[in-house]
Amino acid sequence: MYLVVVMDWFSRYVIAWELSSTIEADFCIRTLKNALGNGCPGIFNTDQDSQFTSTEWTSTLCDADIKISMDGRGRCFDNIFVERLWRSVKYEDIYLKSYDDGHELYRGLSAYFHFYNYERQHTSLDDLTPAQCYGTN
Repeated sequence: MYLVVVMDWFSRYVIAWELSSTIEADFCIRTLKNALGNGCPGIFNTDQDSQFTSTEWTSTLCDADIKISMDGRGRCFDNIFVERLWRSVKYEDIYLKSYDDGHELYRGLSAYFHFYNYERQHTSLDDLTPAQCYGTN
């Protein structure tokens, strides 16, 4: 399964996320459009995977007047907040629960992202939750 997340870097709040059994760009673009329904950032950062360099992805950002930022090739630390989220998701949820199928994984991640946004305090946020910093309680 493939997971895409749109995160606010300042608060670490997961604005939108989606799972897919394929790496096609469609599910990423749906997630992006869902996230943009909550507001538009000035800059949007991704890695250089094909779904994020596709014409539909980049035109969605350009149409919303959002500047595009992409990590350098092989530079995972350019997007450190999302990389840290991947680590948290894996070690705090996926590796502990070993989901049997995509439906079970989706339900589990729904619960995890709610926990992550509304209950999990972050020391880098002065022990506030992402939702408290983002302004969504």
